[in-house]
Amino acid sequence: MHAGSPKAEVAVVGGGPSGLTAALALASAGLDTILVAPPAPSDNRTTALLASSITALETLGVWDACHDHAAPLRTLRIVDDTGRLWRAPEARFEADEIGLDAFAYNIQNRHLSAALDATAAHRINLRVIESEAASINPSGDEVVIRTASGMELRTRLVVGADGRHSLSRAAAGIEMHVQRYPQVALTFNISHARPHHDISTEFHTEAGPFTTVPLPGDRSSIVCVVTEADARHLQGLSGDALDRELERRLHSILGKVKADQGHGLFPLTIETANHAAAHRIALIGEAAHRIPPIGAQGLNLGLRDAAAIAEVAADHRGDPGAPDALHRYEDMRRADVMSRTLAVDLLNRSLLSGFLPIQGLRGLGMHVLNTVGPLRRAVMREGVAPRGSQPRLMRGEMLH
Repeated sequence: MHAGSPKAEVAVVGGGPSGLTAALALASAGLDTILVAPPAPSDNRTTALLASSITALETLGVWDACHDHAAPLRTLRIVDDTGRLWRAPEARFEADEIGLDAFAYNIQNRHLSAALDATAAHRINLRVIESEAASINPSGDEVVIRTASGMELRTRLVVGADGRHSLSRAAAGIEMHVQRYPQVALTFNISHARPHHDISTEFHTEAGPFTTVPLPGDRSSIVCVVTEADARHLQGLSGDALDRELERRLHSILGKVKADQGHGLFPLTIETANHAAAHRIALIGEAAHRIPPIGAQGLNLGLRDAAAIAEVAADHRGDPGAPDALHRYEDMRRADVMSRTLAVDLLNRSLLSGFLPIQGLRGLGMHVLNTVGPLRRAVMREGVAPRGSQPRLMRGEMLH
């Protein structure tokens, strides 16, 4: 290692929304931080940012640049569209019932990333190296990162935000537990003739949820969970044929629809790292967990990861990569990730199951949520801001 190698207390590897948020939070806490990430490709996917994620982005000075590109989700409507003998009653949840203006704000990822990038460019204590990490080697009291551009960096802690095929995770020797489903998620952005009135409607079908989420104006995003055969059918449609099929699946609640060019396709899996951190490397976002796009949990989990590792590093600034710091991070994140993963798994399995008692229990559960006000409000609050898993940044507190 030559004397001219750049050093930092923390290096974040990966420049998606979770990695950018982690880098901003760490630098805002006064930690000398390097972000190692090439420019991100254009991403037309959308994310419904929950209220606690909005609070974190406001605290970091990012949200003002996002607000005009986001649409509020003030009402959540769940409709049983399975056609089965025992169907759950329709459920409707209102954000103002728990004192919120909106459960979430839906935004295209490219607008979110642009706002994070712009803020990062002017953040003191944050250096951005626009290159991929080629190797990551933990040893003793530091980690050595070599970039694809030939640079060599030294740091006390690596925050691995480098996605599903994470080099950081491999360097830490952390294995993934993978659970696959016989389904695929397709995502579309559409324009439509009728206003959405800030309502997200989730049709529960036998193949999985079909969800529409508001975007600004008369536009929405769609997440369509279907069988692999149905996914091939939908991918074979284009133009008017695709528009008619999406309108049919929406039961025309938004009138005539027009799909944008292009769509996303994601095989449905749950992937969870056996550990959240090891060997001076902490994993966040899809490097640590990947869950189906059901219930707006994926990126919100990643943002809570980012806030948690920043909080831990700020509290252990003498050596943010020390074993006790990594143990604390793992403890902070374990229950949140496990509970969200379990909830998504149970919902998905209940829709796939043809077992009548399970269908009956699902219908009973929806009935109870509809009729028992205190329970309904408690479930809504936990869904938006899990009480046991709120890092300080999610509560609007700056890290020092």
